[in-house]
Amino acid sequence: MPQTSDANRRIVLAERPRGMPDDNTLRLETSAVPEPGPGQMLVRTVYLSLDPYMRGRMNDAKSYAEPVKIGEEMTGQVVGEVITSNVDGFAPGDMVLNGSGWQDYALSDGEGVMNLGPDPENPSWSLGLLGMPGYTAWAGLLLIGEPKEGETVVVAAASGPVGATVGQIAKIKGCRVVGVARGPEKCAHVVENLGFDACIDHRAEDFKEQLAAACPDGIDVYFENVGGKVLYGVLPLLNAFARVPVCGVAGWYNLDGLPDGPDYGPMIMSTVLKMKVKLQGFIIFDSFPASTYKDFRRDMKDWLDQGLIEYREQVVEGLENAPAALNDVLEGRSFGKVVVRVG
Repeated sequence: MPQTSDANRRIVLAERPRGMPDDNTLRLETSAVPEPGPGQMLVRTVYLSLDPYMRGRMNDAKSYAEPVKIGEEMTGQVVGEVITSNVDGFAPGDMVLNGSGWQDYALSDGEGVMNLGPDPENPSWSLGLLGMPGYTAWAGLLLIGEPKEGETVVVAAASGPVGATVGQIAKIKGCRVVGVARGPEKCAHVVENLGFDACIDHRAEDFKEQLAAACPDGIDVYFENVGGKVLYGVLPLLNAFARVPVCGVAGWYNLDGLPDGPDYGPMIMSTVLKMKVKLQGFIIFDSFPASTYKDFRRDMKDWLDQGLIEYREQVVEGLENAPAALNDVLEGRSFGKVVVRVG
C-alpha cells in the first residue's frame, strides 16, 4: 500500500523481541490523517532513517532514552514535507528534519524540528552525512578521539555511515586509518573509494593477525561501533594513552543475556588501566553543547565542497519494507547509510 493523502500508515511495536526482531515484533496499522490545531503543523514523511540504536528502543530496559511502548510507532528521524502549518517559521512546502518516527503523517509544534527550506539539495543526506550519523562521527572522533597527525586510527563498521565518515575525517587529519568491515566487497570499498590505508574482514579466521599486521605501530584511537571479536582484537594493540570513543555495540544488541564463552571483563579493564586508555561512551545530542552542531555542519560542508568526503546511501522503497531493512542493518547486510523512501 503506497502513501496516500487520506490515510496514515504506522508501524508500531507489537511485542518486545528476544534476540533478532521477527515478523511478530512490528505491526503495520492504518488510521486517519491527524488534523493540526492551533500552534501545530502537519508533516508528511518523505524519508525515514534506519539506525542500529532502534533495536535498543524495543527493549523495556534502562537506557539513555525511554523505550518504545507496546502499540506505539517506532521511533526514528525523518525528512518530511510541511503540508499545513499554524507554526511560525514553517510554511507549506518546507522540508524539515523531524523525529516523528515510522509513519506517514505526524503533528508537530515545531520544537526540535529543523527547517531545511522548500528545496534542499539531497534532502535525505540530513539523515546521514549531514545529520546524526555524520555528527556522531565528527564529534566522537575529534572531541573524544582527538586524533593527531601520524597516529593510527582503527574504525569498526567502517563501511557504515558513521564509520565511513570517521575514517575519512581521520585521513583529513593526517592519520593512518584501518577499517574493519564485513566481507571483501565492503573492504574494497573502504580502501578504494573511501581512502583508508587498509581494511580487515572481521569474519576472517586470522582476523587478529591481519589487524596486528595492519597496525605495526599499535592503535592510538579505536572508534567503537560493534563490540565483540573486533574489540577483543583491538585491545592488545592499544598504545599508552589510547582513546576509545564508544558510540555503539551493534554486535551485542540482540543478546537476551550475557554471551557464552570466556569472561573478557578482566582483559578489558586491565588494558584500560595499564595502558591508561580513555574509554568514553557518548550519545550524540546529549553529550556535546548545541553549538558544536553548527561547527560540524560548517566543517562537513567545507570538506564536501573540496571533494574530500565520499558518501554512499542505500534507499529502500516503501514503509512496509522498513522492518526487514532494519534487520539488514543490524546483521551487517546493508551497505552505506540506509533510508526508506516513504512517500
